[in-house]
Amino acid sequence: MNEEPEPLAPCPHCAGAYTYEMGALLVCPECGHEWAPSSVAPADEDGDGRVVKDAVGNVLADGDTVTVTRTLKVKGSPSGIKAGTKVRGIRLVDGADGHDIDCRIDGFGAMQLKSSVVKKA
Repeated sequence: MNEEPEPLAPCPHCAGAYTYEMGALLVCPECGHEWAPSSVAPADEDGDGRVVKDAVGNVLADGDTVTVTRTLKVKGSPSGIKAGTKVRGIRLVDGADGHDIDCRIDGFGAMQLKSSVVKKA
């Protein structure tokens, strides 16, 4: 007789499980993100359900061109990667420590970046 309520969708921003309803919106108490239940982005074409977003919330895909949003230190390089550097032809991967972009940067070679430090160009 006592039916369990259907669990709410996890937060699309931080994947927090403690979402709650507030009027017509769903709210995440962990990160403060608010969204309409119908506005959740569909899973990507690969079918793995993983969506990678850049620093401003744009969805990234393989082959995109991105711009580095802040200067990054690189071991073994005195100057690092300057803010505004364009990176072409990225590849999304499951890297270590949140590094989810595999790319080649002119002057530095192959490396992995976090999606939180790039912006879709």
